[in-house]
Amino acid sequence: MPPTTATKASLFDRRWISATVGMVAIVAVAAFQNLAMTTVMPVIAADLDGERLYSLSFAAPLAAGIPGMVLAGTWADRAGGRVVAWVAAALFAVGTAVVMVAPTMPVFLVGRLVEGFGAGAIDVVLYVLVARVFPVELHGPVFAGFAAAWVVPALIGPALAGIVTDAFGWHWVFAGALVIAVTAFTLLVPTLRRLHPPEPDLRPPWQRARIGWSVGAAAAVLLLNVAPDLPVAARIVSVVLGLGGAWTALRPLLPRRTLRGGPGLASVVLLRGVLAGGFFGSEAYVPYLLQAQHGLRASEAGLALTVAALSWAAASWAHGRLGEARLPAARAFGVGLALVLVSLLTALAVAVADLPAWVVVAGWFVGGAGMGVAYPRTSMLTLRFSSEGDDGFASSALTIADASGSVIGLAVAGLLFTTAGGADEPGAFALVFAAMTVLAGVGLLAVRRLGPVPPPGAPTG
Repeated sequence: MPPTTATKASLFDRRWISATVGMVAIVAVAAFQNLAMTTVMPVIAADLDGERLYSLSFAAPLAAGIPGMVLAGTWADRAGGRVVAWVAAALFAVGTAVVMVAPTMPVFLVGRLVEGFGAGAIDVVLYVLVARVFPVELHGPVFAGFAAAWVVPALIGPALAGIVTDAFGWHWVFAGALVIAVTAFTLLVPTLRRLHPPEPDLRPPWQRARIGWSVGAAAAVLLLNVAPDLPVAARIVSVVLGLGGAWTALRPLLPRRTLRGGPGLASVVLLRGVLAGGFFGSEAYVPYLLQAQHGLRASEAGLALTVAALSWAAASWAHGRLGEARLPAARAFGVGLALVLVSLLTALAVAVADLPAWVVVAGWFVGGAGMGVAYPRTSMLTLRFSSEGDDGFASSALTIADASGSVIGLAVAGLLFTTAGGADEPGAFALVFAAMTVLAGVGLLAVRRLGPVPPPGAPTG
């Protein structure tokens, strides 16, 4: 790990300012892309006649990101991460360009797959950068900075995406995202020179089995997400095969006993997955609910995403300021989960009782705060439970749990939504939010199984 210093370190010290700016810019790009996509996807689905593939448009890049993360993790452990970052950025740019010009839903989905593979790899590079460039006392502030990077995109992203879509068409939203992505990566380039490869005799072997399992996991979760578009019999078969395949393929990619809630890193990774599944599986349907049942325009429905991102950033900043003495891990996770569950129950109440639109916006503000408390702590503990020799594996495991949890949440949501009749049936939205509430509730098990947490700088054994 990087050496610590006796004086109080700052992210804006000359040693780390370039890394800080570059990484925050990359996260800001991801934030804009995510918020814009969620805001305008109902319009895209209608334009490309792809309502039945609505969930798949979100799930495709996340699923493709799973092999991207695994490949990036083992490649970064072998080569230091610099080449990984360049390849990942190129794939992300190509995928975004394909999405930008897509004339049909299948072409759109191909672009999302390529884009997602690159984005997954970039995520791992960012975690490796934090582990290898910053001292341990700055890990919390770095992850708080990642959350803060959502503030400006949250303020302008959904509204800007909606306005551009209303005025010029959704294709131009992705053109803007591509320009921003290229600019952000340029800022990161100086930092990449600090990712030196290890000595030849210290380089771990290629983890070919893990890469193969990651491809299998991506295929399994994609199978789950195409199920809503299949006839009933084929739908049942694809769900059974998808769930079984995901369970089988994910196990070798995650720390031992993750899927059973083992102590330590396993519970941290499990918690990240179920939080992502419950929150993001629902978030894709929040603007959809507001547009379909309350008649809001895309620029207006994006307000829920804006307030959630702002509360996420604020809560993450507060989390970093409080410190671990005043907010130990179990308490942080408990508070975060409670706030997320409140937001999901609020969305469920709006869908069931046709409450005013502002109610779900307020609920999503609460949920964003919950994610802002819990997410940085999962990132910090992942690095805490790993060492420089396996931080690539641990980082990829966390991001795999994040992506696969989101994809499985989206698959369940899409299956229930389509089976219940889609946007024309109010009960369809209610089923989505009810199922995601149950999924997020599994996080309570992970918190109870966490076990002792080593203090900063302590050896993990």
